[in-house]
Amino acid sequence: MMKSNLTRRRFMATTAAAGAAAMASPSILRAAGAPIRVGTYGGFFEESFKQFIFPEFTAATGIEVQSIAVPTGETWLVQIKNAARANTAPADVSLMAGTPRSEGASQGLFQTLDESKLSNLGNLSDTFQDRNADGGLFGVGGVSWYITLCTNSDEIPEAPTSWAALWDDQYADQIGVLGLATNSFLLEVTAATHFGGTDILSTKDGIAQVFEKLSEIVPNVRLWYKDEGAFQQALQEGEIPMGQYYHDVAGLAAAEGFPVVSTFPKEGGILDSGYWIVPQHVEPMDEVHEFINFMSTPETQALLSRNVGTAPVIDPALTDLSEDELAAVSSAGAPIIPRYDIYKDHADYISDTWNKMIAG
Repeated sequence: MMKSNLTRRRFMATTAAAGAAAMASPSILRAAGAPIRVGTYGGFFEESFKQFIFPEFTAATGIEVQSIAVPTGETWLVQIKNAARANTAPADVSLMAGTPRSEGASQGLFQTLDESKLSNLGNLSDTFQDRNADGGLFGVGGVSWYITLCTNSDEIPEAPTSWAALWDDQYADQIGVLGLATNSFLLEVTAATHFGGTDILSTKDGIAQVFEKLSEIVPNVRLWYKDEGAFQQALQEGEIPMGQYYHDVAGLAAAEGFPVVSTFPKEGGILDSGYWIVPQHVEPMDEVHEFINFMSTPETQALLSRNVGTAPVIDPALTDLSEDELAAVSSAGAPIIPRYDIYKDHADYISDTWNKMIAG
């Protein structure tokens, strides 16, 4: 939990400009022109980007940024798809998580990037480079984050240390969880907690078994949320004292003085990532490439960890993050990795079963 985050932010706000300026590419500096529209997740997350990240990019390149708050799930993909029908795009570049990103790529909704304009791409492993069947690059890792078990410390002084708490009768009607199978990853949580890992999700029969066990948490869940802000407020006020939430945002809330505790369960936090994608019909491609390149530097990744609370998508050894700073944004234990494949291979079955048995 990042209770010292604000102090680190104030420090970084006064020192990062020099490092960012060194990363500038003078050939693309522009004194005027429309800002690029950058989509990031809303709330504390977007505010931190607006306060600490975008100004450094503008200082380094001269390119202004218009911030756009985007949802984390399929809703944003639908908006991109609808805009594409009108030959427009709702943002020039935006973060998108695994499941909708894979679906968008299969529908041809994203532009292929020019790797010659991404000199910092080598800082990212192949894991954080999404490619089409022909090898074309369409997604570049931007940030990683953990979904953890979060509690209100005024209401629950001793935070549970296992995802098994979601099944505990003492928390009946007290829990909030993400409302979709594809962004809550509760199938993976259930498999890791009760079936020894996510291998059981490799078959439809295995998924059915996991759904049966997952359905047992329904009496404990007060809110299946799609509006992250609504759950955040309920958690901060103690109205819903426990649930799954984003570790980075929970840390930002704690830094603001709210009684929010983020705990990495013994089975692991859920590690998800947002990649930068560029919708079809975006025109300021030079500026977009410069933005993605800027976000891929060790300096910017460290800036994100210190100020947004996200985990680096590059080798942490490339950054100047201390052990304590890394511990504040990531877990030393093995994470639960989402099984993005099942949401594509068994999309209809999972959606229908989720609606019938879980959050319907």
